[in-house]
Amino acid sequence: MKKEKISKNYLEKIPFPDENIKWETAEDGKVTLFVENKGLFNNIAQRLFKKPKISYIHLDENGSFVWPLMDGERNIIEIGKLVDERFGEEAQPLYPRLAKFFQILDSYGFIEWK
Repeated sequence: MKKEKISKNYLEKIPFPDENIKWETAEDGKVTLFVENKGLFNNIAQRLFKKPKISYIHLDENGSFVWPLMDGERNIIEIGKLVDERFGEEAQPLYPRLAKFFQILDSYGFIEWK
């Protein structure tokens, strides 16, 4: 398996949820994001292909733990320490997994950075 090098600068970034993303935590602790599908293409897709106005994104256990930790104060390193305390070996390789998680969230516009 190829080892990814993650820059310390990236790990020092401070993520927080985009203000337009609504979310809730279920009784089982899992987080669901509510993403509004808007814009011209989405309006057409909603009419032609019955695309929903809201998409529901269900995070897994790790993502559900991390999402509420993004408070605009903690950087990825600090979040990683809390993930390591909670999941231990299950979370390994810790920072490559966290970096990928944040890259995916960022690519969909679900988070912003300080």
